[in-house]
Amino acid sequence: MEVEETGKTRTSWSPPGETHSLFCDHAGKKRKQDPAPEPVIRITENEEEEEEDEMTSDHMKDSEEPSNKRVKPVSKSNSLTGVITPVKTPALKRIGQSISRSISFRTEARPLTPAPLRTRTKASSFPRRRNSQCWSDTVESHDLTAKEIKRQEVIYELTQGERQLIEDLSLVKKVYYEPMLKLDIMTESELGQIFGTLDSLIPLHEDLLSRLERLRGSEKTVGEVGPTLMDWFPCLEAYVTYCCNQVGAKALLDQKKHEKRVEHFLRLCQESSFSRKLDLWNFLDLPRSRLVKYPLLLKEIQKCTPPEHPDEDTLPDALELIQSIVAEVNKKTGEAECQFYRRGLTYLEESQRLPEIQQSRFLYCHGELKNNKGQRLHVFLFELALVLTRPGEGSHVFHVYRQPLPNALINLEEIPDGEASGGGTFRGAFTGGNDKVKNCFRVSSRGRSKAHPYSLQANDSFSKQQWITCLRQAIVQSRDRNAHTSQSQISPHPDPALYHIAELSLSSDTEMAEHTSR
Repeated sequence: MEVEETGKTRTSWSPPGETHSLFCDHAGKKRKQDPAPEPVIRITENEEEEEEDEMTSDHMKDSEEPSNKRVKPVSKSNSLTGVITPVKTPALKRIGQSISRSISFRTEARPLTPAPLRTRTKASSFPRRRNSQCWSDTVESHDLTAKEIKRQEVIYELTQGERQLIEDLSLVKKVYYEPMLKLDIMTESELGQIFGTLDSLIPLHEDLLSRLERLRGSEKTVGEVGPTLMDWFPCLEAYVTYCCNQVGAKALLDQKKHEKRVEHFLRLCQESSFSRKLDLWNFLDLPRSRLVKYPLLLKEIQKCTPPEHPDEDTLPDALELIQSIVAEVNKKTGEAECQFYRRGLTYLEESQRLPEIQQSRFLYCHGELKNNKGQRLHVFLFELALVLTRPGEGSHVFHVYRQPLPNALINLEEIPDGEASGGGTFRGAFTGGNDKVKNCFRVSSRGRSKAHPYSLQANDSFSKQQWITCLRQAIVQSRDRNAHTSQSQISPHPDPALYHIAELSLSSDTEMAEHTSR
């Protein structure tokens, strides 16, 4: 782009055979033309000046009209997207995405559109992209089968995932933890509670990364990976401490975000390019999401491993090991979450303190529901009791609303869409009496007079179905638990042939339920 004495903006095309480019005088000052300018074709944007139009049209008649067609250069690609079949596992979609991104982000020559003059180039506000390179981009040639290529791609994805996790965890420590401590934005105790044992996870994953890199041979292929993973997976038991701390860490972080200095610092970090538009909690949750991905990656490697491969014997054992570790972490995290929310309950009456609440070890689910008056409630489905609450003044304080229900005594009724409940209270509270009531269900007690039926409404049909599924599971397991407890009290050494009698409690009548609850 050139700015001449007239101040008009013109688009300049270079002679044929050269790369199209634009030149702008960003200073916006007048300048004289060189005595021997290069032959260029100028397309006038302002057609109101007749003299310049005539000169330009005459010049264009004598010159060859430039081509406006995009010419895509033919570049060599080592990415074998035509050979590798797409991965169907949702958590492994990144493998296929990384293959496609390695093609789509390659530089292509394309004509540039005219842009307005700018005195200063503004830094891009878009997040930096991850390195989208895949294994086939790192090798020049190979003679592997399609199945082996896919195996190498998954192993490479495992390696790259470790490298990216290390980078992110190191960034969290350098950009978030250390500055907030130095600037006294949070106390050392508060930061310790929010970040937990995150610092100890970095060397753990650096160890796996170095092991995987040593497995790569001269041809950049990995042979046997099973023994390495079998030897390293026990280190992931350190995740029990980190994940159990996350419930309290999230609550404290949400509370601190209401402070002006904390909110301002976190917002500046999120708007910076290094964060890739992720907030602090996204980074703190990366280890947990990485943990649950290991079984999926192992299953994919196992799927691509031929029967005669040495990994055929070790991968099943490695998969069983990592699945048991993930299950243990999930169990301990569930117990920590249950204890955290249980401590946040405040009771209006002493009769609301059911022993089933204190005996519960985990939560099936919890979330917001509406009652038949349109009031928003936060409902907790513990292992042994259903508790309806109203949020208190604190971020994680909940006042118990009405009488909690033991799961073993709950009657569950699904309300079809369109039916009003309690004399049309749902219809009046939610729809103004015009539309149909949707996504409702009712719970009631089978034996306690203080517990009235509760009609509840979910936000949508999916949420309703999730609640009904969890409630049914909780009811069956609680009744089964009570039945086995009752049977063991009657006969310390029961006859194994009579075990099937205990299962009759799943469809027992009200009297049996009342008996087992005493």
